[in-house]
Amino acid sequence: MIELEPIAFVKNSRSKPIDDYWGDIISQIVLEESFPEAMLEGIESFSHLEIIYYFHRADKTKTCREARHPRNNPNWPKVGILAQRGKNRPNRIGLTAVKLVNREGRVLTVAGLDAIDGTPVIDIKPVMKEFLPDGEVKQPSWVGELMRDYWRKDSH
Repeated sequence: MIELEPIAFVKNSRSKPIDDYWGDIISQIVLEESFPEAMLEGIESFSHLEIIYYFHRADKTKTCREARHPRNNPNWPKVGILAQRGKNRPNRIGLTAVKLVNREGRVLTVAGLDAIDGTPVIDIKPVMKEFLPDGEVKQPSWVGELMRDYWRKDSH
């Protein structure tokens, strides 16, 4: 048995898990009162953080165990959930690298977090160059199509 306790929660303007238009979302990650503020000491010396969070609103009954078309788009190949970054994963864990905008006490303000308001944060790690992939990163062409509007600012 693995037991995890949220260390923080996300606060932002996104209340629904919509697939695209995350580009203008600024989030606050608020450290839970049960954890000392000292856990964040020195974090502001990093430009980027990795946020590991729990897809708390993902429907467990929709966990994907078979290959499927990403976003149910038949123009893209069927691939397993572990070859995608969708929320319907067995353990419903998300991971996003974000830009750290500011730290004020227990609150981290970040840009580029694709988690909705109220999302439990499991862990926060600084991005270090030495942990980035060595060499070229490759991906199939459908990923670029899928991500075309993901980080675009909402035009509505």
